Amino acid sequence: MTFPYPVIALEEHFWAEAATDFYSSKSKQDPYSTTVLLRRCRDELIDLGEARLTSMKHNGIAIQVLSHAASFLALDAPTCQKINDELARAAAANLKHFAGFATIPMQDPEAACAELRRCVKELKFVGALIDNTCEGRFYDDPFFWPFFETAQELDVPVYLHPSYNEQTKPLLYGGNYPDPVAQTLSMHAWGWHVENGGHILRLFASSFFDKFPRLKLILGHMGELLPYQLDRIIRITEHQWPLAGVKPDRGLRQVWNENIWVTTSGMFALAPMATLLRQCKPERILMSIDYPFARNEWGLQFLEELRNSGMVDDSMLKDIAYGNAERLLKIRV
Repeated sequence: MTFPYPVIALEEHFWAEAATDFYSSKSKQDPYSTTVLLRRCRDELIDLGEARLTSMKHNGIAIQVLSHAASFLALDAPTCQKINDELARAAAANLKHFAGFATIPMQDPEAACAELRRCVKELKFVGALIDNTCEGRFYDDPFFWPFFETAQELDVPVYLHPSYNEQTKPLLYGGNYPDPVAQTLSMHAWGWHVENGGHILRLFASSFFDKFPRLKLILGHMGELLPYQLDRIIRITEHQWPLAGVKPDRGLRQVWNENIWVTTSGMFALAPMATLLRQCKPERILMSIDYPFARNEWGLQFLEELRNSGMVDDSMLKDIAYGNAERLLKIRV
């Protein structure tokens, strides 16, 4: 029996020629040309046509919310505009199957706000996906806060996505093994997720969520390790942080319940899903594949396993597959 519900997948990537041109202007090659473990995905990243749509159809993906793949350079405003225009053209050609998250020039707050407004108001994007750092700078710095104020005003979610951090790779992950192994440890095998989850804690500690109580943030990869540590961290923030003068208006559990949504992207196993179901409200869990770094087939297989596991009822399964995304993004299958 085929999976009974359509799927909206929220973290599905592409790579634009404009980004490659930007890297060239800086005398660098883009990571999807030079990195041996990522180069295999390049053809699928640059395709926004028939091959992508065929894979979606065969695996029950009704809508991909497209976003630009992670970058280790901060893309400037003209490049972000070109990337967003390319995405808008692809979405317009496939209105039933593609939606868009904006690419944002985070190093330029004024341009970041303007581009988010343009993408939401004119291009009809459903939010933004931003790299976890801006060339190593985290967003607890108030320098970046005008962008989040704009997202809150527009009532669109911001997807905080792991990204390259050239500062941490040699310090934490270089070792007595080949560099490609160190690279995976610093990225999708471990480091990206630790850093991205830690970023949420940095934001919380800086009273960021007091400033933006209605902001909607999305985390991928089943919560970037936070669900497994959440209770311990909450206890520390409640009993130790006030001694250092840090006591946000709302506790971490309330912020987690009110400001954070979580997708499955690339995490297709029942054990972490069991933790996520215990730590998240059911309406806060959404399906993602992380295409093309993860395969659409893996996502479909995971949904079938979840369906047969007894961990969720049909109503919850339906919401995870597409219902929660419809409500958050204001789109319809």
